[in-house]
Amino acid sequence: MLHRHAAAACATLTTVGALVLAGPPAAIAGEAPVPPSTPSAAGTPGAEKPSPALLDAMQRDLGLTREQAETRLKNEAEAGARAGRLQNTLGDRFAGAWVSGPVSATLTVATTDAADTAAIKAGGAEAKVVRHGLKRLEAAKAKLDQGSVRTRTTDAPVWYVDPRTNSVTLEAAKDTAADVFLTATGVERDLVRVKATTERPRPLAHEIRGGDAYYIGTSRCSVGFAVVSGTQEGFATAGHCGQAGAATMGHNKVAQGAFKASTFPGKDMAWVAANAEWTATAHIKGQGDQNVEVAGSTEALVGASICRSGSTTGWHCGTVEQHDTSVSYLQGTVKGLTRTTVCAEPGDSGGPYISGTQAQGVTSGGSGNCKDGGTTFHQPINPLLQEYGLTLKTNAADPGETGKAGNTWAAGKVYRVGDRVTHEGVPYRCLQPHQAQPGLQPSGAVGLWQRA
Repeated sequence: MLHRHAAAACATLTTVGALVLAGPPAAIAGEAPVPPSTPSAAGTPGAEKPSPALLDAMQRDLGLTREQAETRLKNEAEAGARAGRLQNTLGDRFAGAWVSGPVSATLTVATTDAADTAAIKAGGAEAKVVRHGLKRLEAAKAKLDQGSVRTRTTDAPVWYVDPRTNSVTLEAAKDTAADVFLTATGVERDLVRVKATTERPRPLAHEIRGGDAYYIGTSRCSVGFAVVSGTQEGFATAGHCGQAGAATMGHNKVAQGAFKASTFPGKDMAWVAANAEWTATAHIKGQGDQNVEVAGSTEALVGASICRSGSTTGWHCGTVEQHDTSVSYLQGTVKGLTRTTVCAEPGDSGGPYISGTQAQGVTSGGSGNCKDGGTTFHQPINPLLQEYGLTLKTNAADPGETGKAGNTWAAGKVYRVGDRVTHEGVPYRCLQPHQAQPGLQPSGAVGLWQRA
């Protein structure tokens, strides 16, 4: 965990721990051509207005120019919509998608059927034909998740579906540990790639911020994202930072609120209900104390850029390595984490990850440090919002019409690729995982929805 004792000197992480496409998309066979549109319309909302602080951090940590950073964010926003559209088209043959290149100019979509190659290319992506569909790999990983409850996995601490290698990758410090784990779960060996690791995940707790610090007794963590539950305001953070009922103080050591709910291990999520003296904003703390606006929670693809804010190390950027990763900490296994190349240190636990303007998750754990580099895992924000019935704080306008009869789409609801809704009598299918925001109805958010 990346939390920290307030009186302790800043510790360097040496083991893994919980850290309390350019151009319009082409038409696909069977679909009407998609008209040219701006990146904000064709991809993720807000992609054309990245924060200067986020761009500065991307230049520093990813070795990009300002123009390259801006281009990368636009390409990644559009790639997410293209990938979702192709996933909906391919169905069970879909085997994953990822972006690559300095500015994420290449979107690759994997399929189990070579006959899909033409449709994938028409959809604006490169095709890769593989043996295993994504659903089959996800089912194998689910068996590992279930087996981790009965099998000791500290020597095989990380596993995830890796679309780029078309496998379930199991990272192990000892080959024997991997063998014992796979035998106990009965997972087919041809689906698994065992990768050597020296990392030992641990929760990075006792430290805090939306990058700002907060305190739980003598421990410190970082605020994740501002959230709302009805009229109650608060923030999302890591579960290992505190248990339900634990009181918190803000970065200024003034009474702030208390943990309303907390889950760890299994998941690493929590939220703090703030008292009346604190007001939620749609910002996280960027480089040089600049505000970075949060516009939504559209999930970034594997390979996409991602930046993190924390109360110990501030702003750092990297790329998304894998989604739905399971990590075995000493306290137990945490499932559904996202792995990144962003560095972090104790005290950064609970802090926010963002891609462009889109919230991604809160810091769970990792290894290394921000001097020599490292790896981190974050709890994705959409499952957290869904678990606790929270709404991400943004500057979006009131939804107004969402209560109309016949509408199944609703602002504040979390949607996944392939989900179907009706809005103004028209059926739509979701293209990218996100929490619906007021003012971004399906009819006006073609980067998030397609007509069914």
